[in-house]
Amino acid sequence: MSKKIILIAGPTASGKSKLAISLAKKIKGEIINADSMQVYKEFSILSSRPAKSDLIKVRHHLYGFLSSKKHFSTGAWLKLVKKQIKLCIKKKKVPILVGGTGLYFDAITKGITKIPNINFKLRNQIRNLQKKIGQEAFYKKLLKLDPQVKGKIETFDVQRSLRAYEVKKFTKKSIYDWFKSTKSEFKDYEIFKVFLDIPREELLKNISIRIDKMLKVGSINEVKKFIKLKLDPSLSANKIIGVKEIKDYLLGLISIDQVKELMNIKTRQYAKRQMTWARGRMSDWKREYSNNFSQLLKKILKELS
Repeated sequence: MSKKIILIAGPTASGKSKLAISLAKKIKGEIINADSMQVYKEFSILSSRPAKSDLIKVRHHLYGFLSSKKHFSTGAWLKLVKKQIKLCIKKKKVPILVGGTGLYFDAITKGITKIPNINFKLRNQIRNLQKKIGQEAFYKKLLKLDPQVKGKIETFDVQRSLRAYEVKKFTKKSIYDWFKSTKSEFKDYEIFKVFLDIPREELLKNISIRIDKMLKVGSINEVKKFIKLKLDPSLSANKIIGVKEIKDYLLGLISIDQVKELMNIKTRQYAKRQMTWARGRMSDWKREYSNNFSQLLKKILKELS
């Protein structure tokens, strides 16, 4: 059996999971999570994790296994994924990686940078500087320190700005020079890459329907339980769309209709960023769409054969 991996990406609410499950049933596949927010066990609803009924149909891996209390990097994800891919192939199953996190797919197709660990003291100094002067001023300092960042990191992307700054300060080398020297660990695999390029009108409709459902089936209780954990605000789980909005609702600061509106806005913005990433970083992926799901499935199965 050839060492084949299938990657399915696309904006949020584009139907990635539905396609992955249908493909897996047809080709004896197993699904591996490639979404950074679906790893957290406290958030099955707000992270749009596959339903329990879907988990029964096809074997799924790396969903809801991690506590929100823990940090989780792309490198940590890749280490787990390599193990799962090898196990799938050993069982003569096809690994199908599905999700919306571009960095995870980059780790598979392009590799992950071997940047030295930045010492804790320097990291804290840089974070304190960013908090003191604000993101806009910090970004200007970053551009002076590392001009390669221009056009690659958005002005108000705090996490990526901090990372680029600390890498240049510590290694004296741009993070983008580190990226250039990176190689994929999956060169010996046949990788089939598909990006679901869903029309904007349909995507916005799907997003609205999904958020309505989230608010009806338990997302508020998820956030109530999450609040009780009293976690550090810098932890990644706090970034899940809906957490802040529902917190504000529970504090009486906004209405449920405002929660819905804000979640729609943020999810649309997130989908737009995913599409922008795909244009810049996934130019060699197959872009697929059909308003007839059966036809889409048949087309992809034909391309795989």
